[in-house]
Amino acid sequence: MKHNDIDHLILQARTNNSQPIENFTPEYSSFKKLLEFHSNENPTKDYCIYYTEQGERISKSYSDILSEVRGLANYLSSLGVNENDKVVIAGCNHIETVIQYFAIWYLGACVVPLNMSEDLARLEFIISNSNTNVILCRAEYESIVKRISLQSSLHIEVGYSKQIQEGESITHDVNHLFNDALLIYTSGTTGNPKGVLLQQINLFADCGAIADWHKIESQTRMMCVLPIHHVNGIVVTMFTPLLVGASFVLNFKFSPSTFFQRIYDESVHIASVVPTLLAFLLEAKAESMGVISRGFRHIICGAGPLTCDLAMRFETTYSIPIIHGYGLSETTCYSCYLPIELSNEERQYWLKEFQFPSIGVPLPCNEMAIIHGDGSLCNELERGEIVIRGWNVMKEYYQNPTANQSTFSKGWFQSGDEGFFKIGDDGNKYFFITGRLKELFIRGGVNISPLEIDEVINKAPGVKAGISVGFENDMYGEEIGALIIPNEHYQNDKVLLDYFENELPFHKRPKVIICSDVLPVTSTGKYQRNKVKHLFQEFKSAQFRK
Repeated sequence: MKHNDIDHLILQARTNNSQPIENFTPEYSSFKKLLEFHSNENPTKDYCIYYTEQGERISKSYSDILSEVRGLANYLSSLGVNENDKVVIAGCNHIETVIQYFAIWYLGACVVPLNMSEDLARLEFIISNSNTNVILCRAEYESIVKRISLQSSLHIEVGYSKQIQEGESITHDVNHLFNDALLIYTSGTTGNPKGVLLQQINLFADCGAIADWHKIESQTRMMCVLPIHHVNGIVVTMFTPLLVGASFVLNFKFSPSTFFQRIYDESVHIASVVPTLLAFLLEAKAESMGVISRGFRHIICGAGPLTCDLAMRFETTYSIPIIHGYGLSETTCYSCYLPIELSNEERQYWLKEFQFPSIGVPLPCNEMAIIHGDGSLCNELERGEIVIRGWNVMKEYYQNPTANQSTFSKGWFQSGDEGFFKIGDDGNKYFFITGRLKELFIRGGVNISPLEIDEVINKAPGVKAGISVGFENDMYGEEIGALIIPNEHYQNDKVLLDYFENELPFHKRPKVIICSDVLPVTSTGKYQRNKVKHLFQEFKSAQFRK
């Protein structure tokens, strides 16, 4: 397929009900104008309340944020950062990381977030592939970043820059809508991750739709317990509140012991989680503190496999509505949700009556469909691939024409996920996800490529051949096991698990080993992982700790 043909298909996938993305005109023409507007309108209003690892509370008003953003933007500009340049952030959930994101967007440049729990080879690839010249790095990650940053031209800024000077606003009208804003690397079925390139217009489209769907307004307060190196934390609970002049509570990390307490203390209305966190709250028997009577409205849940059983146990225990949804980094974040107007009876019908909980109805910023392999549309209840078309669809996979060709070949963004739809009494199409056509594991909301793990398994002592298998797990949605054919040098499971501990980060590490005489393969030699998931059934309720 010719390059021009791919460009045309990508543009087709970035239309919404036949309207090209250029026809979408958000209220603000840039992140810069958005931040300045709300900072001028409500300078003393809290934008972010941050809880440190030690539980210290730090608040930043809109004027505080603007002042620090301008100063850091000036400093980045002095380092040569221009529009569309890629700036890597080696950070964590911290108010300083939020300032770094905003300063980069203020300049019309592009954030490349790192997940510092990833293996070094992946981090090194991201830094190299992103073509960055500047890395903003927290002090605790300095040794790692310097170890993997091999380009001599890189400027590594360690710690939160104190070279911040108050900067004047640019007076001319700035339009950054089609500037690169976010380069998120997501696991694929090959060894190297793929760079999902989003523009500011994608953020405005998806966040605007999320805000409208959940009735997020200036007086709304949200809470973030998810990592802000991932689109869920970035888009739902960091950018969306800013878009409407609201506020959010940022936690260093999730803790069952403080989750409801923070919601109560800060009068939070909405929190966004992945299914694993619901399981953690239930396991801990966390006290809900009567947050519903305090004004808490619902929990947004997605980015991983939610089971009907988990959804019902959580709602029965806490009487808190779960607004289930679905989306991918490639579609900025969410593409669909259950409607918040549903009665409890209606919502629970969609969550439990179809073997899989419904992921909801498409957001107005995009269209969704289920298609056959030949691109034709599936009928109601007929399974096929979930595809998406809209203003929230990414610009491209960065520097990856092969991935672009395979993903956009039908004029939609092809998710690689299998699903179906059911038409409700309200006339809406309610979508469901039943599995993944791509061989990706989703553990606690994190996509993991099995081939990365396969490589380690097959290098392990005592292993003749082996594959990784994602099996259903109550705590993480999916956990990872290893199905191996042992050789004469195989000693025991512990030796192999110790080997994995040295070779893989915890979330990618096989937790269970099953020995076999044969591995399931097709006639062309492709592994059939789904055929052996049942071998791990006894570990469905198991909890694996570091």
